[in-house]
Amino acid sequence: MARDIQITFDCAEPGAQAEFWAAALDYKLEDPPPGFATWDAALAAWGVPPEQRNSKSAIVAPDGSGNRVFFQQVPEGKTAKNRVHLDIRAAPGLVGDERMAALEADAARLIALGATQFARFEPGPREAGFIVMQDPEGNEFCLD
Repeated sequence: MARDIQITFDCAEPGAQAEFWAAALDYKLEDPPPGFATWDAALAAWGVPPEQRNSKSAIVAPDGSGNRVFFQQVPEGKTAKNRVHLDIRAAPGLVGDERMAALEADAARLIALGATQFARFEPGPREAGFIVMQDPEGNEFCLD
């Protein structure tokens, strides 16, 4: 049986990163625990000081499928290229100019959310073409 996994990002601003990635992946912020209308109410009830309430956040697929994505605050910033990254499948089944146009359209959507476009790789004999992006904290991901 395949195991469930959680994807974890170390970051400076978990709430902002969660908002960005929820929009990028068509996910939603994880609901607060039963009995609480908001996460802030839950954290207050658990005695978490206000200055620590943005230390963690998570997003999930609205229909319950897919992997949970967790964001945890760390003191250090990003210093090098990611060794692991996400590929967002933005143009499945498309090829050539149609594929690249679909990738560029999704890149524009993500740029409006705070991402930056880092590099564009054109289709070739061994490559379908893809765009390398960076999230608001500089983590690389690809539009594939």
